[in-house]
Amino acid sequence: MEQLVLNKNWKMRQVGNTSWITAKVPGSVYCDLLAAGKMEDPYFKANEDAALALMDYDYEYVTTFDVDVETLNSDKVALKFDGIDTIGDIYLNGEHLGYVENMHVAYEFFVKETLKEKDNELKVVLHSPTKYIADAFEKSPTYGQDDCMNGFVHIRKAHYMFGWDWGAHLPDAGIWRDVKLSAYNIGRLGDIEILQFHEDGKVRLEITPLYEAFTWPEDCVKLIHKITVTSPTGEEFVSTIEATELATPTTITIENPMLWWPRGYGEQNLYSVKVELTYRDEVIDTWSSRIGLRTMTMDRTKDEWGEKFATCVNGVNIFSMGADYIPEDHLLGRTNRETTKALLEKACFANFNSIRVWGGGIYPDDYFYDLCDEMGLVVWQDMMFACAVYDLTPEFEENITEELIQNIVRIRHHACIGLICGNNEMEQFVNTRTWVTKASELRDYIIMYERIMPEIMREFAPQVYYWPASPS
Repeated sequence: MEQLVLNKNWKMRQVGNTSWITAKVPGSVYCDLLAAGKMEDPYFKANEDAALALMDYDYEYVTTFDVDVETLNSDKVALKFDGIDTIGDIYLNGEHLGYVENMHVAYEFFVKETLKEKDNELKVVLHSPTKYIADAFEKSPTYGQDDCMNGFVHIRKAHYMFGWDWGAHLPDAGIWRDVKLSAYNIGRLGDIEILQFHEDGKVRLEITPLYEAFTWPEDCVKLIHKITVTSPTGEEFVSTIEATELATPTTITIENPMLWWPRGYGEQNLYSVKVELTYRDEVIDTWSSRIGLRTMTMDRTKDEWGEKFATCVNGVNIFSMGADYIPEDHLLGRTNRETTKALLEKACFANFNSIRVWGGGIYPDDYFYDLCDEMGLVVWQDMMFACAVYDLTPEFEENITEELIQNIVRIRHHACIGLICGNNEMEQFVNTRTWVTKASELRDYIIMYERIMPEIMREFAPQVYYWPASPS
């Protein structure tokens, strides 16, 4: 696989303007306007109102790039946006690739036939989020958090951007994660599932690589998955299996496992897992991750007060100490691994061993979970639904199903993941009929958090504990 990261040479303008400004990707409209001196600090005095008004307009981002002949001759070329905020249209060399409508998912387009060797133009047009929610609310007045702008429930965008009891009305926009162009020959790796079974002082890893074929080799040479697990001390455990489009698991047993523990209870030992897709001894795609060998669940046994709700790691109930993690900045273009690391280090200094990703924000970047793995912070992970009711139309269900699958698959192997929770505070509000205006919203709540999410968890993360709401 050859990959080109397309984060350079971007420019941005308000649609209808003739002048462009330099844009940063990953970044945001507000960050670019601030850098160009085109807006005031939105946190100062009443500048929030002027910044909010800027989101009544559409914005476009443009870059140009070249590709080599080898990329053009590949079997498949994929253009992937790891994150676009939020409602937009994507164009490559004037051809409309697709419509995007969810900040919380990655979008991929196969573009081999649209590419040329020189001066490819990639354009992203982002439509006004404020106009979008106003129109959606007029058509279907569904309600949520009183500090938010009406209609925020209709857009899969971080809810806090539309106002919260702790935050401003700053619904920023932009290309907020990487843009990548990847060229493939023959095929590529799909999702990798890793299940752990702890028994008799050993850990049996059941690793299932998925393979996506683009063209089958005509010489009938088999494609091979080579799987290497490396311990913290450098010991390697290797297995090879034939690559097929069927899910074929392989087993690797770790003798004398070095377990992962939350901070204060033991070491944060991490094993690396590498999967290589090979053809004629040549590696054509690679997947890698780190895992911690541990069991993690919730102990809900009866006790003298009623029922426990304790995080149980490796058979030991821990005393959880922590707080909520909300987005670090309304302007996501100003956050990065360094800012997140500094914040989590302060959490550790305050003796946290747990942290909850709050459901009104974003699914954090991979580095957030990497840092929690390393620091021994157990993560309570909300899905991004908070203080609202939703209309579960077929289109909305399809949209959130893709969101849930993508993010659960992305984070499920991290040692730090202690629990995945359906939403923030909505069970209690629905129970008291807060914001509920029609019976279908009660029905849709049950469908979303008692059927759709548990079914996805059983299929994609069967060893991660699911809890429907915080609190439930």
